[in-house]
Amino acid sequence: MTQDKPLAAVFRQMGTGTFPPMVESYERSKTIFFPGDPAERVYFLLKGAVKLSRVYEAGEEITVALLRENSVFGVLSLITGHRSDRFYHAVAFTPVELLSVPIEQVEKALKDDPDLSMVMLRGLSSRILQTEMMIETLAHRDMGSRLVSFLLILCRDFGVPSPDGITIDLKLSHQAIAEAIGSTRVTVTRLLGDLRQEQMISIHKKKITVHNPVALSEQFT
Repeated sequence: MTQDKPLAAVFRQMGTGTFPPMVESYERSKTIFFPGDPAERVYFLLKGAVKLSRVYEAGEEITVALLRENSVFGVLSLITGHRSDRFYHAVAFTPVELLSVPIEQVEKALKDDPDLSMVMLRGLSSRILQTEMMIETLAHRDMGSRLVSFLLILCRDFGVPSPDGITIDLKLSHQAIAEAIGSTRVTVTRLLGDLRQEQMISIHKKKITVHNPVALSEQFT
């Protein structure tokens, strides 16, 4: 049954011979689509991480989700039931590889196979939860608490157990972290230094290891 297949396999089958899925690659910080762009394709993230953000009138850009591999995005017009322009700014947070399919093909596949709707829904559920967590993170006025909350989200979604704790399996620059939490590189560098001095984290080749996520959460959030 469709709902028992990996989402990647289902996504690859959505396109027809005339409109096969496209494989696209983006370097870090490259835009995948801007707010207001026509919603013409749906994306499946094969490798890397994608940042979704909202840009407000004052020019402030707020991160609403950091998508991991096997995530689907660019589907808002499917959910609303009518063709709409892009609502988010989608940027490659790391180098990424994507599959993309014309939105008409996704709509047809959903109508032809009702089980696919459940597969897509499961794929979107973690994204919704993460968006709620990001909103809570950015609600912190204290930048130290924002940073810690963001690190805990990354542990949940990108964490790999290691001898020293949980290693976030992303190479993170201080600038990228600053952009994600609405801070500055200088502030993030100082705060990460404080966490290292407290022996809460360690950093090796731009990968952050959180030694005890529970203790970090209790002490700093």
